[in-house]
Amino acid sequence: MRLVTDSPVHSSSSGDDFAAYLDAELDSGSSDSPSDQEVEAYDIEPDENAEDYDDHESERTKRLKVEVQDVLDPEGSISPFVMEKNVELSVGKDICTHPASYQNMCIVCGKELNFESGVSVGYIQQGLRLGNDEMVRIRKADLKNLLHSKKLYLVLDLDHTLLNSTLLTKLTLEEEYLKGQTDPCQDIPKGSLFQLDSMPMMTKLRPFVHTFLKEASEMFEMYIYTMGDRAYALKMAKLLDPSGEYFNAKVISRDDGTQKHQKGLDVVLGDESAILILDDTESAWPMHKDNLILMDRYHFFASSCQQFGLKYKSLSQMNSDESEIEGVLSSVLRVLRQIHHMFFDELDGNLDNKDVRQVLKTVRNEILKGCKIVFSHVFSIKCQADKQPLWIMAEQLGATCSKELDPSVTHVVSEDARTKKSRWAVKEKKFLVHPRWIEAANFLWQKQPEENFPVARGTTDPQRG
Repeated sequence: MRLVTDSPVHSSSSGDDFAAYLDAELDSGSSDSPSDQEVEAYDIEPDENAEDYDDHESERTKRLKVEVQDVLDPEGSISPFVMEKNVELSVGKDICTHPASYQNMCIVCGKELNFESGVSVGYIQQGLRLGNDEMVRIRKADLKNLLHSKKLYLVLDLDHTLLNSTLLTKLTLEEEYLKGQTDPCQDIPKGSLFQLDSMPMMTKLRPFVHTFLKEASEMFEMYIYTMGDRAYALKMAKLLDPSGEYFNAKVISRDDGTQKHQKGLDVVLGDESAILILDDTESAWPMHKDNLILMDRYHFFASSCQQFGLKYKSLSQMNSDESEIEGVLSSVLRVLRQIHHMFFDELDGNLDNKDVRQVLKTVRNEILKGCKIVFSHVFSIKCQADKQPLWIMAEQLGATCSKELDPSVTHVVSEDARTKKSRWAVKEKKFLVHPRWIEAANFLWQKQPEENFPVARGTTDPQRG
């Protein structure tokens, strides 16, 4: 099958927007298709027209033809792939700024570029790079169109956020029953537990994930961004989005990142002011924490608990699972709706000047607003309490934290009911809660009932203040 289309690319300032070309690539899902079928060939052939500048300038046109054959597809098989680009260049007074390159050749003038400039967007088309200025221009253009459609961007992590996977060799004896409960891969929309044919692993989709993606897609343009390799990323995307209506080619793997062991929005074709991120690992986003909604990890398999040094049994070992109605994804979807509503319907001002990071901060700051917290034997006495993650988390949720007791204190947070401050809380009829009360509020995005987080009588550690 051969598809022919005109290239919209002429120059970085032309009315024929290169963003439209990239949108077409995204919609087609042509890059690195996860199927075993042959990758389709594309002939991009614009009309050949010369343009007069003045009576003394001659007209010259140059055509660029790029042929790529035998590209390795994500399944590891060789697929015939031929891509022809015929790009017209009118050489006059302007100098080409090389807005984008394909296989190290400028897609406008055809010049071979011996240096790597700009940002690689190989997840859209292998070998494609966008210049920094072109990236900025595309982001601005796409943001304008997206806001007009009342949408924002949502970048989604895979493992422990939307699903949990394990190698078959790591299944415990308690989990052997799962092999008889897997769903057929041809019936993905109705299933949640899959044993992959091409990979020796089992994957469990998080409860509520199909509803979450469907409803989130009405408010957001969605990307997948995983630290897994590309073959795995595409397999998981197929389980989550079998019809390709949510992500298309917007699947970013560790092979596409610019920093080792880190994720960054520099490879996302969206403006940071309109991007939200869902991920279970805060350290993966060192430059974009203000965009991040931290997810409570989904530990369905025993190997997942072992990976993080957790001593308790996994959900599969207990033959249990998260609640669809009251689970993490359901709670996060409620927050996304709230943020979307505030961004577009509540806040005054021009949409172009709004920043979703400020909206996110505002929503988070309301969760424990009005609470004044004192910690007891939670942090080491050698540490500076106000620098500890739990203290910072409580303040980000809107609480006020203090080291001293006074009548305005509403909560004492401790792991031991026998400490002096814990006994004071009981005597003064203040709330005495376990540290998990703060963590639960953070992950579920709402203040939790204090009675669900009781503090047991433990052994007081003199090294903890």
